[in-house]
Amino acid sequence: METPGTQSRFSMGLLLSASVLALWMPQGAQAALHIQKIPEQPQKNQDLFLSVQGVPGTFQDFVWYLGEEADGGTRLFTYIPGLQRPQRDGNAMGQRDIVGFPNGSMLLRHAQASDSGTYQVAITVNPSWTMRAKTEVRVAEKQEDLSAAAAHLPMNAGIVVAAIMGPLATGALLISAIVWLLVMRARRAQSPRETTAVKPELSPPPDTGDNIYEVMPSPDPLVSPLRDVGTLNSATRPAPPPPRQPEPENHHYQDLLNPDPAPYCQLVPTSS
Repeated sequence: METPGTQSRFSMGLLLSASVLALWMPQGAQAALHIQKIPEQPQKNQDLFLSVQGVPGTFQDFVWYLGEEADGGTRLFTYIPGLQRPQRDGNAMGQRDIVGFPNGSMLLRHAQASDSGTYQVAITVNPSWTMRAKTEVRVAEKQEDLSAAAAHLPMNAGIVVAAIMGPLATGALLISAIVWLLVMRARRAQSPRETTAVKPELSPPPDTGDNIYEVMPSPDPLVSPLRDVGTLNSATRPAPPPPRQPEPENHHYQDLLNPDPAPYCQLVPTSS
């Protein structure tokens, strides 16, 4: 049979175990919750997605905060699944364009430099269990990001980059100079051909001194083609023949009365 002291000690041990379990569960839950930034280094006017990992299957609601303290002044919005309009904006929302998702994640559209800070989420599983997680976000300008990346480069890396880029730049200059020389030489070679083809120059034949010219007197006087046409025509035109004398009317009858004996004298008698 147990004594009252034994029962008392058993009750105290059970209470202590329950207290330790109650203290351990929020710490374990907080350690299991994790926020992933996409992208890790957001730029200005770029969308930032904060994905919450390790969320339990069922929960009552979750709240996002912007700041080191989680209170009403730093609350961005509260998301209650199951409602027609589950998202309710808080005091810290301002002009920000933020959308919540049923899995506890959030999307910040067109992030600006003023959106940098500590983002933390509190997920209420039940009245006695709330899971929390936080992350640091820095939205940088593009020029600032480039300068920061250049500042974080180690000295050895800078020396290696300079050693590699130096010979490459020198080789590029040499190749450019060679190409320029080849192009200029080709243009000079084509210039005389183009000049000859477009505008040929005719040069007079050389005077060798072997040509012999002979001067001969003209048989006829030179006559101007316009002024002395009448003189030339009168000089070269032949004289007209004298007019033919009319024959007497009885000329044919005289021939019959006085025939010419010559044709008959040429007849020679032949022997029969």
